[in-house]
Amino acid sequence: MKNKEISGAVCESISVIAPARLHLGFLDMHGGLGRQFGSLGLCLSEIYTHLTAKKSDDIVIHGPSSQRGTEYVSRIFNALKITGGVDITIHEEIPEHAGLGSGTQLSLAIGMAISRLYGSQKSVREIAALMKRGSRSGIGIGGFSMGGFLVDAGRGEATEVPPIVSHCYFPEEWRVLLVFDKNVEGINGAPEKEIFDELPPMTEEVSGRICRLVLMQVLPALAEKNCIKFGSAITEIQIMIGEHFSDAQDGHYSSQQVAEVMHWLSDRGATGIGQSSWGPTGFAIYPNELEAYSALQSVRKNWQEEKHLEFCLCTARNTMADVIIDGQLPQDTNLQSYQ
Repeated sequence: MKNKEISGAVCESISVIAPARLHLGFLDMHGGLGRQFGSLGLCLSEIYTHLTAKKSDDIVIHGPSSQRGTEYVSRIFNALKITGGVDITIHEEIPEHAGLGSGTQLSLAIGMAISRLYGSQKSVREIAALMKRGSRSGIGIGGFSMGGFLVDAGRGEATEVPPIVSHCYFPEEWRVLLVFDKNVEGINGAPEKEIFDELPPMTEEVSGRICRLVLMQVLPALAEKNCIKFGSAITEIQIMIGEHFSDAQDGHYSSQQVAEVMHWLSDRGATGIGQSSWGPTGFAIYPNELEAYSALQSVRKNWQEEKHLEFCLCTARNTMADVIIDGQLPQDTNLQSYQ
């Protein structure tokens, strides 16, 4: 199986399962040291994009996000100078514009499937560059190739894809409570670019505080499996990030009802609270399933009349995306050549 892939021999089908991610904040939007952004984030097990690709005479995409998928197919075909077609079925997708990285995962899944289907051995990093992903954050790209909890170093003058500088195992017993608002769409596309272009720089003091929290609280708490200290640091980071983006999204959260839920959870002792990316998805992190499930039951009961609000529990995904060739998972899919 491994020789078949490395040699570029024809295979019948490629399936890819790419995990959603939480974007937990930027590290340095001051930029005084020559790099900007930097991010931290976490991959999730229960929410993912799953697709299967086969060679075809034409480009055909079945399932959700077919228009966006067609754009990604055209981009990778042009970049790799592929003549031919592909038949792609999107079995499941990460919710769009919810702050969970749906665009990056769909583009990488399509790029990886077509690359392998046509005998190319492009790395995730190379595919991301071809797909023009990672303009600010490398968390989704790193998540595809590694999983787990990630920190990227942002962009310097010559950066093509933000490098992952820390990759940590996230404790399997910890749980993430997610809060969705189906009535709100996170900022994306041209409006997002315009906001970043117009945002004032973060102060050096705030950037320094965030970086210190990551190095001296977040990462040690993960290493020592201390959910309380981890969550406290994430919450503080999220408050600073929310304040920086508050004018652009009318508050610390893009959904006021998600904000109400998160404040309610905070008042009852939850830690690790915030919004993923532009939202509207909110999150809270718990040290075990019992506490998380109790919180889940409570919010479902208290907001049962708000049908547009949805809640679920997730675990972390500590492994790379699945790339399944002809129904089998190879031992080496070249994903770890991200760096």
